[in-house]
Amino acid sequence: MMTKLIFPSLNCLQKSLCITLAIHAVVLFTQPYYPASEFFFSPLQSILSPSQTTPPPPIDHNSPTNINHLVFGLVGSLKAWRHRKAYIESWWRPNVTRGYLYLDTAPTEELLPWSATSPPLCVSDDISKLVQESGHVAPIMVRMVHAILEVYREGDQGVRWYVMGDDDSIFFVDNWVDVLAKYDHTKYVYIGGHSETVMSNFYYSFDQGFGGAGFALSYPLASAMVKDLEGCIKRYPHLNSADFITKFCVDELGVSLSAERGIHQIDLRGDISGFLSSHPQSPLMSLHHFDMVDPIFPSMDRFQSANHLMKSAKVDQSRLLQQTICYHKPTNWSFSVSWGYCAHIYEKILPRGILKRPLETFEAWVWGTSPPFMFNTRPRPFNDSCDAPHVFFLETVENAGGNDIVSTYARSTLRGLPTCSSSGNHSAEHISKVRVLSPPTKLIQVKHVLFSCSYFRKLCCGKELHSHCLILMQ
Repeated sequence: MMTKLIFPSLNCLQKSLCITLAIHAVVLFTQPYYPASEFFFSPLQSILSPSQTTPPPPIDHNSPTNINHLVFGLVGSLKAWRHRKAYIESWWRPNVTRGYLYLDTAPTEELLPWSATSPPLCVSDDISKLVQESGHVAPIMVRMVHAILEVYREGDQGVRWYVMGDDDSIFFVDNWVDVLAKYDHTKYVYIGGHSETVMSNFYYSFDQGFGGAGFALSYPLASAMVKDLEGCIKRYPHLNSADFITKFCVDELGVSLSAERGIHQIDLRGDISGFLSSHPQSPLMSLHHFDMVDPIFPSMDRFQSANHLMKSAKVDQSRLLQQTICYHKPTNWSFSVSWGYCAHIYEKILPRGILKRPLETFEAWVWGTSPPFMFNTRPRPFNDSCDAPHVFFLETVENAGGNDIVSTYARSTLRGLPTCSSSGNHSAEHISKVRVLSPPTKLIQVKHVLFSCSYFRKLCCGKELHSHCLILMQ
């Protein structure tokens, strides 16, 4: 007597169902043993068997790039998935976003049936023979690079871009679409972001896309790479980083990195609110290493923080974290708004050139270089009344109808410092909320000057708004 499971040949879109059946649906029968044929598969074989299809060439090159032209290849592990699932589900849109999640092993029964709000499940190919033949020093990194071949092999129609990333990253898909639309998807194009820390870029490469935060390969480039991706992996058995291996394979095709400032590896530690409050004026595309930093909203945990930020993203991704700086001269106050995340009030007129520098609330990934960061920072002013901001974090965001989106930012904690005397002793301690009105038009579609306040209503915090500030943005 023996037990066999009957499955057709499946691709990753069907594997979540396959895995459920493999555990719960067992067909028993009694018959003499004979060799397995193509009609009989074990559960493990049905999960690991690669799809035999390859994508057709992209079609309709002249149409605008949209979400259907992107396929995400997300790499994770079964052990980490239990607590990282919430990250991906905060941004994944079932039946809209296209892509796959590659786990190192098949999920255990408590994770089944596979959630419909998660990406379609795949289990990574068995690369043990490849690792053994090459003597590679980093098998885990090989698996991550090999995922490029596996996602390409799924044969999705009309792909223009493959976006690879890790399972502890938050992606802002609409912004990926807008940014990738600037590039010619019919050419060899490799798009990624740098590390925020000098040491990471120096140790690996300043011409490398750090893959945890995501990098994009145009269809023609991915197609060329997969023809000999395993051969490329074998040629560099000493490289211990998946991103570095990928860079070497891209280099072999004569392609350089196209860097985007909104792809964030977050090679930082601790409280990154100072970094996010002075985001570069580039679309926010991703945030990596959510497990390694403090929750970005101090009253929430990491998973709640991810979902809270996505409330802004669902209303207007184009403005998310974009910094607006303006001034209220009667009180000598400076305002800095990181749309959809936080607002700062300073009891002093500070130049834009200063406020654009992130407050150093965070630490470097690895200390030992000077300077440690790839950007200028401001020292955190713990005790300076004139340089320490009053901090307000996102409370609500909603489309108010008509021509306004209203985002409200509530005070985090009292600053606990005296009033800035050098600017006229105008205290902002009584302000409990900042409300920001912004237009519903996508930021990239606005033709006039961006990132500025047009005016303050009722002189901002006047008699009628004694506890609120109302800012109107262009």
